[in-house]
Amino acid sequence: MTAAAPLLIADVPWLLYRSFFGLPRSIVDGEGRPVNALLGTVNALLAVLDGRPARAVVACFGAEQAAYRVRLYPPYHAHREPMPPELRAQWTQAPGLLASLGWTVCDAGELEADDAMFSHARAETEAGGEALLLTADRDLFQAVAANVSIVQLAKGRVGGEIGPAQVRERYHGVGPELVPDMIALRGDPSDGLPGAPGIGVKTAAELLLRHGSLEGVLAATESDDRATRPRATATLREHAELLRAFKEIATLVRMDVERPPDQPTDFAAGADAARGLGMKRLGERLEGMTAG
Repeated sequence: MTAAAPLLIADVPWLLYRSFFGLPRSIVDGEGRPVNALLGTVNALLAVLDGRPARAVVACFGAEQAAYRVRLYPPYHAHREPMPPELRAQWTQAPGLLASLGWTVCDAGELEADDAMFSHARAETEAGGEALLLTADRDLFQAVAANVSIVQLAKGRVGGEIGPAQVRERYHGVGPELVPDMIALRGDPSDGLPGAPGIGVKTAAELLLRHGSLEGVLAATESDDRATRPRATATLREHAELLRAFKEIATLVRMDVERPPDQPTDFAAGADAARGLGMKRLGERLEGMTAG
């Protein structure tokens, strides 16, 4: 593996949910128990590695919602349905299967997988490396930088990558450094954050580009009624403290993580682990990759 290869950092909760609801429940082990989430997660990571070889893989887990974020705003993640038992069973098996492949498993504990991913990306770039994030969570747009990008999946293969320019394109000129401010203003339905009433992405971008930050926007509404339209100014004033809470929720937490050493995928050990979980076809596929 060349020194220039990136560190691949995976959002395992997203991969498990994506695979569980995207693949047939008829994909089962020898006892008839679903293994679709496990299969889809491993296959997605293998697809990325096939298109973008990595120096190592970090598989990130974490709490479904950090307690401090719920304290800041109780409806945070409250709209999400409880995890199905069939997925919960696979969730508990996933760390062992992923570790068997030689991939580093990082559990954020009381924080969320996003926090672990952000932390590994920062640690990698501070050491002079490059990080590639596998996720669909817009919170991680704030982790994007010159040497950090988000890889997209398209029909089982690597699609495009999201870098700083793509973040600015999606957010009408707002860069990664202001993503938490953008989320606070325009909201994030996937996390149950409504944002400021009546403020969409274009208006949020205009305000942030004009005033530099959420705090700049709020300060302008206090000092100058012409900072934005009168109705929006009143709304921002009324919801100022809640918007600050939204920004704190959206801001990813830097954890103390160790930068993993270069580690090639152990296909043979992964094949044994897959067979042990009753996943014979995955075991055969991994066994066939050992000579690669």
